[in-house]
Amino acid sequence: MSGFGLAGPPPAPIITGWSHVRTGKVRDLYTNEKKEILLVASDRVSAYDWVMPTTIPGKGAVLTQLSLFWFELLEDIIPNHVISTDVPKAVEDRAIIVQPLDMFSVECVARGYLTGSGWSEYQNNSSVCGNPLPEGLEDGSKLPKTIFTPATKADVGDHDINIDFETAAQQIGHDVAESLRELTIDLYDTAADFALSRGIILADTKFEFGRNASGEIVLGDEALTPDSSRFWELSTWAPGGAQASFDKQFLRDYLVASGWDRKSPPPELPTEIVEKTAQRYEEAFYRLTGSKF
Repeated sequence: MSGFGLAGPPPAPIITGWSHVRTGKVRDLYTNEKKEILLVASDRVSAYDWVMPTTIPGKGAVLTQLSLFWFELLEDIIPNHVISTDVPKAVEDRAIIVQPLDMFSVECVARGYLTGSGWSEYQNNSSVCGNPLPEGLEDGSKLPKTIFTPATKADVGDHDINIDFETAAQQIGHDVAESLRELTIDLYDTAADFALSRGIILADTKFEFGRNASGEIVLGDEALTPDSSRFWELSTWAPGGAQASFDKQFLRDYLVASGWDRKSPPPELPTEIVEKTAQRYEEAFYRLTGSKF
């Protein structure tokens, strides 16, 4: 079953001068005669591999502008795919023009704290994606050092699957896997230190990389947004359970409490949940960038 529910993905808006290529869970991709890509972030929100039928106002613009903030902050580590922010007015603030990339077939995840699927795996074998960890850690514990936990890329509606380094190396080549692991950890550590200076813990995040026309490894997709990361409140952090967050966890918690079975299309979201989710995204933007959204 599609992650968009029975109706399938929504129709992509028509944008003069651009041809629609693909619709993902959150983004719509277009191309032009120069083979550039217009990457448009919608207000759609996904959880548990489903796209919710209710949108979060302003979310697409938050994702785009926060990614641009991080791309600039991290460009000394790796170049990114951005060509221009001069986009059609219809998608102003929520879109960027980027290079076409030959994307690597793994999600590059860095974890500095134990939570989510990592916590579930740790309880079974005291490791995460082949990274052995010490005994006695709790849900929310800080890890002794940042770990690289790659995952397979899933189609819309399917689960990403955590894999170990060797499995990733078999897919993309050992040298490339080594490079991506080093880049992922470097980017995470730099961003996590910055976030801490703003009172936010970056618990984990995922990056996507590809090669450009020159064969150079480039950072693509989005970077360090509430959609691709877990952001926690530093002042209330306490290992041993759920943490106050600035990401989609609030929405996930609501869906679990609602009794939705996850096998059928999700319900419409109440106004209160939509508003509070939007507030969390905007608060993350403000806390990290120092600018009101």
